[in-house]
Amino acid sequence: MKNNVIIVSGPTASGKTKTSIEIAKLLQSQGIKTAIVNFDSLLFYREISIGTAKPTILERAGIDHYMLDIESIKSPMNAADFIKKGESIISELLKNDTTVVLVGGSAFYLRALLKGMYDSSTPTSEVKEKLDNTYKEKGIGPFIEYLKSYDPQSLVNLHENDHYRLMRAVEHHQSTGTKISDQKKEMDNQNPYDFSEIIHPWNLLHIYLDLPKDQHFEIITARTQSMFDQGLMAEIEELEKSGFSLEEKPLLSIGYKEAIEFKKGVFTSVQQCIERISISTRQLAKGQRTFFNKITPKESFNPVTDQVKIMERVTAFMKESK
Repeated sequence: MKNNVIIVSGPTASGKTKTSIEIAKLLQSQGIKTAIVNFDSLLFYREISIGTAKPTILERAGIDHYMLDIESIKSPMNAADFIKKGESIISELLKNDTTVVLVGGSAFYLRALLKGMYDSSTPTSEVKEKLDNTYKEKGIGPFIEYLKSYDPQSLVNLHENDHYRLMRAVEHHQSTGTKISDQKKEMDNQNPYDFSEIIHPWNLLHIYLDLPKDQHFEIITARTQSMFDQGLMAEIEELEKSGFSLEEKPLLSIGYKEAIEFKKGVFTSVQQCIERISISTRQLAKGQRTFFNKITPKESFNPVTDQVKIMERVTAFMKESK
């Protein structure tokens, strides 16, 4: 094998988990050692599963999965942490003639892994503690106001619901006196969306999953309802009973954030909360779609109608790589 890495990417709720597992099963049936490596940032955390649509133990059966359940929500990972762990795992798998299926929706993490990333210093404990306290007491508002004065471009680059990265932009400025958006601009001048040239000797096939917006919206709404049916509120209750703060950064993500607000009485009904999550998820998908649309090369498929075509393309890719 020639260091084969099959990327399965796409916006949230586009069928990436199902497709990646089907690819792994197909390759294993052909006698090809295969493992799945996750690059979806919320799937790193072992305490949260329902609100992240993490593959179940049953779904993972018979296939080695990596970069799942590797950290606690008390210790949020960043892109640099992901690269350090992910590169080591992928290199070892490829060394052992294992084909890697790299799956997720966190486009920034994928790009950082394949193209490298700009320098971003770790904030001092004093800065981090001060900003964490500000967020707990006053929410995201002060961070947005700060960026309006010191790094307005980051407000253009980031969605208002992306609390983690908005906070990170403030942390970066207070730690270094420089704008994180300037580093992004420098990275953007280095063809960051061209995956034909990457920093690793990997043979890539990039399968991108997307589907018509109306169809996608229906899937998003159904999946949100399913999360509540599976016990999302009970999962949050259990976290609190186990001593976790409901303000841990991974819980600022879409789904958990709104469900916690529902628990606090912000929404008058489960249905209102589900509608809010669905809207936020659609907005997230739009942003992910915009990012992924810039990436080349990739081969696009509808996850609902093109499963046979996807498997045929994977088979052809593996034959070409022999």
